[in-house]
Amino acid sequence: MMPAPAAAPAANASREPRSKRAMHPTLIAISVAALWLSGCAIKPTPFTDAERVQNAQAQRTAMFADQPPITGPVTLEEAMARAIRFNLDHRLKMMEEALAQKQLDVANFDMLPRLTTAAGYTNRNHPLASESISLQTRQVSLEPSYSTDQNDRTADLTFSWNVLDFGVSYFEAKEQADRVLVVEQRRRKVVQLMMQQVREAYWQAVGAQRLEKSVGPLLAQAKQALEDSRKSQQEGLRSPLDTLAYQHALLDIMRQLEAVRDQLDEAKPRLASLMNIAPGTDITLAPPQGFSVPTFDMPMDRMEETALERRPELVEASYNERISVNETHKAIAKLLPGIEFQLGAHYDSNSFLAYHAWRAAGINVSWNLLNLLNAKNIRGMADAQHDVARAQQLALSMAVLTQVHVARAELSAKQRQFDLFKQINDVDGQILQHTHNATIANAQGKLEEIRAATSAMMSELRLYQSYGELESAYGQMLATLGLDPLPAEAGKGDLKSIEQSIDQEQTRWAQFGHADGAKTQ
Repeated sequence: MMPAPAAAPAANASREPRSKRAMHPTLIAISVAALWLSGCAIKPTPFTDAERVQNAQAQRTAMFADQPPITGPVTLEEAMARAIRFNLDHRLKMMEEALAQKQLDVANFDMLPRLTTAAGYTNRNHPLASESISLQTRQVSLEPSYSTDQNDRTADLTFSWNVLDFGVSYFEAKEQADRVLVVEQRRRKVVQLMMQQVREAYWQAVGAQRLEKSVGPLLAQAKQALEDSRKSQQEGLRSPLDTLAYQHALLDIMRQLEAVRDQLDEAKPRLASLMNIAPGTDITLAPPQGFSVPTFDMPMDRMEETALERRPELVEASYNERISVNETHKAIAKLLPGIEFQLGAHYDSNSFLAYHAWRAAGINVSWNLLNLLNAKNIRGMADAQHDVARAQQLALSMAVLTQVHVARAELSAKQRQFDLFKQINDVDGQILQHTHNATIANAQGKLEEIRAATSAMMSELRLYQSYGELESAYGQMLATLGLDPLPAEAGKGDLKSIEQSIDQEQTRWAQFGHADGAKTQ
């Protein structure tokens, strides 16, 4: 037994060079991998000019794809229907709503137990051999041996269910379900505001359509009168001061006409943008005959009640409050211990095993005890979030009540203003008629006729603008009360069905407001 002590160092010495020699291939492999990765470093790659041109063309095509062309004059109901069906902002909200629904589907799937499968293959260039050293004598007690094949295949199929993860996923799914409803309310708000904008833009475009043929002749008449005046000035037929004052008046009229023409040029593109029609498209509008003055005579207490029940912002705030409640429940659930059940089938091709396939079942319990020290803070934070959501809802309710009173007052003010503009337009029309009849063939007479015609045209323009503001105030009144222009599902139909739904819903809200009926003037 005496040579044994010398044998152990020899064995250790013989093993040491082998381990060092084994490190060289590893170092070489690591070096090769590092060089390969450095060669695959990602660098910024900007788009080329051709790619940007192609992208711009593709975007322009996508903006107006799958839209039926305009085949005739556009009514107000068709303008609203096209805005609901094709407006890009509304389509974005619909996509966000669809995305939220998909996220809910994923959240529901997260509540299911986990069923995982795994397979693997292992190859070693040397057997997984080992030896044992005595703890007391520090000598090798067994010769090297192994119990694993150099080639080994494994497969596992495991069913697991964690009670804590299920509880957290359950409350997260409930929160996501409320977020779907939140996105729906945001889409409602976009539609309501969009209909208000369409009402105003449509009637402004109607005014532009009515007056665009009058601006050109008036400008031509003013320019001709200005040229005649300058000829008269050169001939010295009139007093220089009177001539310059006359030219100043003509130039001021021309400035007003140019400003009017600029306003008219902007009206239809603004409406086309809301309808998602390509800029520059020539559209003809078909407004109803006369001006139907909208009224809304619902008692104020009922208006306040309707707004508190139907406003998208308040409904969204209610869902946010419910989300905060579920957030509190989720925070409390995270404080509980986690219990996980496992059931699996396993396979290992190792020839040294007595059984290559087996089944196993188990239960694990884990608990982060430090969370108990933080339980008060976690619960306090969750309760604070709920209090904030509740306070936001109360503040928003107060703002909504104020908006109801303001919208009612603004609608009444726009009704009075429109009535005054209509009377002014009637008076300016009579003045133009009398001025035209009394015109004599001289420069001063031309100025008075041009001035009267310009004043009458400006008055008519302001009349249409005032009516557009009146329609906008009526749309704001409906939006303030949270009244939708059409049912939610109706917005997914074709244009004709959407138009019919809009017409039916407008009639419904007019009856809902206990209006005496629209007055035609």
